[in-house]
Amino acid sequence: MLSPRSVLITGANRGIGLELVRQFLQLETPPKHVFATCRSPDKAEDLHTLANSNGAVQVLKLDVSEPDSFPGLREEVESVLQGSGLNLLINNAGIIGRDDLSSVTVQRMESLYRTNTIGPLFLAKEFLPLIQKAAKAASNQPMSCTKAAIVNMTSKVGSMEDNGSGGRYPYRTSKAALNMVTKNLSVDLKSDDILSVSLHPGYVKTDMGGPNALITSEQSVQGMMNVMAGLNEDTNGLMIDYAGKIIPW
Repeated sequence: MLSPRSVLITGANRGIGLELVRQFLQLETPPKHVFATCRSPDKAEDLHTLANSNGAVQVLKLDVSEPDSFPGLREEVESVLQGSGLNLLINNAGIIGRDDLSSVTVQRMESLYRTNTIGPLFLAKEFLPLIQKAAKAASNQPMSCTKAAIVNMTSKVGSMEDNGSGGRYPYRTSKAALNMVTKNLSVDLKSDDILSVSLHPGYVKTDMGGPNALITSEQSVQGMMNVMAGLNEDTNGLMIDYAGKIIPW
């Protein structure tokens, strides 16, 4: 069963991130704390509607492309947790880039790496002491997303084996790099009983996926919630889609 006491979700103002907040609140045993972050909280009307109706939700400002701001966010979260650890970090925020070989630029590559790869890595690093605290507090429990975990939102287009069409240089490479971050974390944090996985949400009807995508945010997140509920030591360090299928690197 998925029942983390605390969860932090990036990019929570719309699409998949907003739906993650909704569905965590709907769990049989919902989190006591849902830290929902976004770049512009003052514009996140739907997120504030959720927060106003449920005291578990804390709306916090975060731009994942600015790691210098991470310590301040960690201090805000730490003050709310009051000595408890953070059970689950979901690095959901990301940007897309469809640049092909003729149009790709250094600036586009740097921009997507900063948001899609560097941000999630350094956010995990910043919050690691709190995640370790959560793992230690539940040392008698097996590895899980309820105990202590880092979930990185990836994309199937970051799979080298699945790449049959090329293009999308900034997006493909930044997500492939994020997958390596996930794998590294799964190895480095295994002794702490901290789970690390990459989740592929599917081709979702969001601002990023567009109207021709195959599934809704609700369908994607429901699938990922089911997947997260079943993650354990055997799935540590893998890339898995919303339906529970393992995706090759």
